[in-house]
Amino acid sequence: MAEQKKLMRALAGETQAIPPIWMMRQAGRYLPEYRATRAEAGDFLSLCYNSELAAEVTLQPIRRYGFDAAILFADILLIPDALGADLWFVTGEGPRLSTITDQAGFDALKPADAIHDHLAPIYETLRILKRELPSETARIGFAGAPWTVATYMIAGRGTPDQAPAHALKDQNRPLFEALMNRLTDATIEYLSTQIEAGAETVKLFDSWAGSLKGRDFTDFALEPAKRIISELKSRHPGVPIIAFPREAGDGYIGFAKATGADCVALDNSVTPEWAVKNVQVDGCVQGNLASSHMVTGGQALIDETRHIVETFRNGPHIFNLGHGITPDADPDNVQLMIDTVRGG
Repeated sequence: MAEQKKLMRALAGETQAIPPIWMMRQAGRYLPEYRATRAEAGDFLSLCYNSELAAEVTLQPIRRYGFDAAILFADILLIPDALGADLWFVTGEGPRLSTITDQAGFDALKPADAIHDHLAPIYETLRILKRELPSETARIGFAGAPWTVATYMIAGRGTPDQAPAHALKDQNRPLFEALMNRLTDATIEYLSTQIEAGAETVKLFDSWAGSLKGRDFTDFALEPAKRIISELKSRHPGVPIIAFPREAGDGYIGFAKATGADCVALDNSVTPEWAVKNVQVDGCVQGNLASSHMVTGGQALIDETRHIVETFRNGPHIFNLGHGITPDADPDNVQLMIDTVRGG
């Protein structure tokens, strides 16, 4: 049963002696088996849209490490792809998109409820995982939060400071808000259908939330998350939701209560001690080992892992990294982290 899975128990607010553990980007380029499957698919997008192969790479880290949860293999930019934006990936550089910078570009996008045919392979991946994953492994669906996805759609690529999105927000507020609303509606549809297909919990990744300050953080990070979570809980009572407003700083404080999130994921720019006092008081937290430890390993990895587990031990906690594992990580260091968390 879902409520007996370690991850689901943490999301329900249970404090456990050994926290559940999974890892952002746990299916990825640091694993030789992933690289082999991606080569078989041909390219990254083809891998995302091939349900059998996407399920295979989702399963690979579960077979190798026995994580307590598997996160759907997909990408946060599949929503703009489904809305009609052009999307492609440049090897070694990352995603590229056609840009939405004027009304004509926005008007060419599809309505939010028209995304499902395009995303059908993603839902099929979840149905496969529901059949194939071990009974104790929780199934996590996900989407990018509207602000983060909008930054890519406006700039046409990832940017260091999200300046093009901030410029559009400041110069053409009605267009920017229309795009945010379209993305919010599409995210609700996408995550709702993921839950119907087998996701037991979903995570909202707002990777660039930290570049929103003051009222903008409230309007474009907190409020969209609140609307998405409220609608998902209305459609799917009892399904827990993880929110990750990365590098929110003080914006983490009260985020769970304000949005209805069941768990707040933390990056490693905040200390566990600070998070215990300011975030874990409201419920489950997830995090927050620096991903660099997966590269460097050694005693520092062991010490910091133990420190995080010990600091969060008096409340509900899901052990994870503060950001995704990087391609240069050593798979042996992942095992060392897991063994340390579990007391091996």
